[in-house]
Amino acid sequence: MKQQVFANNATEILKTDDHIIGLAVAGSWLTNELDEYSDLDLILVTKQKITDNKDQMLDYAKKLGNLLSGFTGEHVGEPRVLICLYDNPLLHVDLKFVTLEEFHHRIETPMVLLDKNRQLEYAINNSEARFPYPDYQWIEDRFWIWIHYALLKIGRGEYLEAYDFSGFLRMAVLGPLLHVKNKTLPRGVRKVETELCTADLNLLKLTIPAYNKQSLLNSLRNAVLLYKQLRTDLYGNNVRLQNQTEVKVMHYFDEMER
Repeated sequence: MKQQVFANNATEILKTDDHIIGLAVAGSWLTNELDEYSDLDLILVTKQKITDNKDQMLDYAKKLGNLLSGFTGEHVGEPRVLICLYDNPLLHVDLKFVTLEEFHHRIETPMVLLDKNRQLEYAINNSEARFPYPDYQWIEDRFWIWIHYALLKIGRGEYLEAYDFSGFLRMAVLGPLLHVKNKTLPRGVRKVETELCTADLNLLKLTIPAYNKQSLLNSLRNAVLLYKQLRTDLYGNNVRLQNQTEVKVMHYFDEMER
């Protein structure tokens, strides 16, 4: 696989770099799910923090292959990641630059490719991976206001805005909750086609609208019904439901449909 070839070459290149403590790989590599469409997630552990210097990050990226271009990942909340596209072969590679201290804090345990003085091994053995799970109260506090917002967009005729917003609901709410229900990692809507049971996937598909008012309303209603079922399945008594807001918003929903 081209991802494995790239990772092996990167390991050889970084072996002689005195500023590099180690190299690890994460993502699909860990679950043996690499295919021709997979990107490559590499973690470079450096002695000194370099993520405040994009040029230095790019210099490392250029050492590892035929770099076409790269940019930092602020848009996904991770400026320590340099998102790169390489050529010969064409390959998407995410390079995450962390210090040894930062390496302790991780959402999964990567596979170590290069470990000078076994420092990465020590860090892994003395820390624990913690994948972020949905905050149910955070979702409940926002969900009904989000539904009202979508209704306003539909009512005003801003159908494309409402259409895009339905994708946000799947990414931020419905996908993660369905993953939790199906005992898989809550990574938005990633791999829902293979990781959700057929019934749940079909319910999620019902929240995808066509570009017209009635379809937008129907899909939004389906999103509400799915959320309420997931809320019943997953939430404990410690989650404070926004019942009054829900009643008012759903009354407005009913009025709009009439």
